[in-house]
Amino acid sequence: MVQLEPGDLYKYTPALVPAIIAIIVFTILTVLHTYRIIKAKLLFCLPFIFGGLLETIGYVGRAIGHDNPVSLPAYILQSIFVLVAPALFAASIYMTLGRVIRATRAESLSPVRVNWLTKLFVLGDVITFFIQGGGGGLMASSDQNRFKTGQYTILGGLFLQILIFSLFIVVSIIFHKKLRKQLTRHLVAEDLKWQKMMVVLYVVSALILVRNIFRVVEYIGGRDGPLLRVEWPIYVFDALLMAATMVIWGVWYPNLVRPKGDQIIDAEEGVPLPDMDEVPRGYHTGAVAGAYSK
Repeated sequence: MVQLEPGDLYKYTPALVPAIIAIIVFTILTVLHTYRIIKAKLLFCLPFIFGGLLETIGYVGRAIGHDNPVSLPAYILQSIFVLVAPALFAASIYMTLGRVIRATRAESLSPVRVNWLTKLFVLGDVITFFIQGGGGGLMASSDQNRFKTGQYTILGGLFLQILIFSLFIVVSIIFHKKLRKQLTRHLVAEDLKWQKMMVVLYVVSALILVRNIFRVVEYIGGRDGPLLRVEWPIYVFDALLMAATMVIWGVWYPNLVRPKGDQIIDAEEGVPLPDMDEVPRGYHTGAVAGAYSK
């Protein structure tokens, strides 16, 4: 067995304080998301819990690396878990768009059939998850050839994830624009804050996209590249952005747009939202639009 030396895995000594802060932050956020899921009963948001757990465990690995920078298991933990966690966040984001489309009864306005939309994006997300995970395992080696193979594998997974996310944003924008022009009769229910949810989707998607672009630049530079030789970028362009993603998703939770059968259900009260026939005469699309601009 090859004896690892300081510098074989990290090009620096991992700092302890930032790692501990990251562990605390992601633990708190994971608990928050657990509470939100239990209260709202939105099981499609479970990936946020698993993603938060991976982030937490990954930074535990970095904390271990402070005192033992040649610990291969700790290096593998931080290398793989922090790398793939955002793919889990993405899964919930993809599924939320499908729920917004169904809740607004605007399936005909989606550029992709709703039955296929979630399946295609989540399938692509699962593929990128395993590609990046496999590449991270290969990179957790002092062998230069295996490291290179892992590096190219991760880059392939990241490029694919960026492509999928970009397509997702395009689909979301097309649907959003069409729906604003053709407000359906169900959108009169002011509690169905679909536009706010769309903004949340855009923001968290942008955060993950920026993080993935950073990771691409990082891995293109290689083991001796500028971003892998210092530690601060992983906290600024990865940990901070992913913590922000969890905060935003936890505060503006997708529980205001949840379809159930043929009715739209208020997720907080568990009762049907009013249909257009129950709304007093005098409402029109301008009034509806005004309600959603609040």
